[in-house]
Amino acid sequence: MSGHSKWSTIKHKKAKVDSQRAVVFQKYSRELIVSARLGGPDPAGNFRLRTAIEKAKAAGLPNDNIKRAIEKGAGAGSADNYEELIYEGYAPGGVAVVIEAMTDNRNRTAGDIRSFFTKFGGSLGATGCVGWMFDQRGVITFDDSNDFEKLFEAAINLNALDITEDEEEYKVYTTVEDFQSVVEGLEKEGFKSVTAELTRIPQNTIEITDEATADQILKLLEKLEEHDDVQNVYANFDISDEILKKLED
Repeated sequence: MSGHSKWSTIKHKKAKVDSQRAVVFQKYSRELIVSARLGGPDPAGNFRLRTAIEKAKAAGLPNDNIKRAIEKGAGAGSADNYEELIYEGYAPGGVAVVIEAMTDNRNRTAGDIRSFFTKFGGSLGATGCVGWMFDQRGVITFDDSNDFEKLFEAAINLNALDITEDEEEYKVYTTVEDFQSVVEGLEKEGFKSVTAELTRIPQNTIEITDEATADQILKLLEKLEEHDDVQNVYANFDISDEILKKLED
């Protein structure tokens, strides 16, 4: 299992700073609204909502904001009519990009995303053009205070696909179908996860060695991430730490 993409790694390094920004809070609120609308407002019976609440709390979203978002999704007050959409395209260097969005105006969102691709040397494609290059997986992260051997055994017994060690943490990978049962099964075994999320993992990566191309790719992905309607961005590139450091300087 290759693990998260390079972009995911870069994002997680920026997460502490980004979590203070209003646009990130808005993304969590939208996920809460949609989760509550689709599965009801009780997290005990709505796994998607429960994981959304945990992620929102970890990011620092105030409890009052979480409560209001759930109430909106459940129909108390005026709820925004968000729909979930997938956009796909190519960044410079032939890098595949998949974007998950929630929007109440698909024409606005599509227009904005298309303009970002054009501005930074990429192209927005048709649905399905690059999505097949990514595997949809559940990823459950644990800190290394857990016993790796016991966690591995429990995860495999619950039908997890794999478990890896990654920078002082352990990651358990599952299919989308088994994600909930593995999360809940490990909880019953006494393992408390740090994060649990559905993600898209590239089957193969493209190594970017040109600094200018790398700069354009990162600018495009950052611009997409900053958009209010965009929930998640996935890409299949690899950029060396040496080039990343040059771009940061």
